[in-house]
Amino acid sequence: MFFTKTHNFNSPVSKADLKKRLMGSHVKIHNLDFEIMEREGDVLIIPHAEQEESIKTLPITHVDMTEQGGKTKVKVTSKMRKVDSGGPQLILIFCIFIFLAAFVLRLVGGDWNVTFILLGADFLIFSFFLYRLQKGYFDYVRKVRAYVVEKGDGLVSSSMHAQVAI
Repeated sequence: MFFTKTHNFNSPVSKADLKKRLMGSHVKIHNLDFEIMEREGDVLIIPHAEQEESIKTLPITHVDMTEQGGKTKVKVTSKMRKVDSGGPQLILIFCIFIFLAAFVLRLVGGDWNVTFILLGADFLIFSFFLYRLQKGYFDYVRKVRAYVVEKGDGLVSSSMHAQVAI
C-alpha cells in the first residue's frame, strides 16, 4: 500500500541484545509517546495517542529480526493505523476521481479550460495532501526507524539521537 514503508538493515548486535535494547522503553517524538513491546515474538512500536486532542495519522511499526551469521538482519515495517487510514484513502480516491473526470472530459471533447482547472485543482489538493503526510505521518515513520537503527548499530550517534528526541 502507499502508506506502508519498509526499511532493511544489518546490525552487528545479536538478536537477543537488540530486543533487550528495544524492549520496555519509550520513545518521545513531537511530544507523543511511542511504547515498544513484544507481541507473539515480534517487536511492536505503538503510539499512545489517547490524550491527543488533534487529529493525527500515526504509524504502527513492526520490527522483525533474523540472525544471519553473527549479524542480525532487521526489517522495520511501518503501517498506518486502521483508525487513521480512512481520511487519507478518501483523499486519494477523490484525487483519482478528479483526474479521471478531467481525462474523460478531454476524451469527449470538453472545454480545455475546464480540463486544466480540474487538473490544477487535483494537483493542488494532492500536493497539499503529500506535504501534510511528509510533515506528519512520514516524519513519525522516519524518526521511529532512526531510533531502531540507532539501537541496532551498537554505536550512539549524537546526530541520530538529536533527531529522535525532537
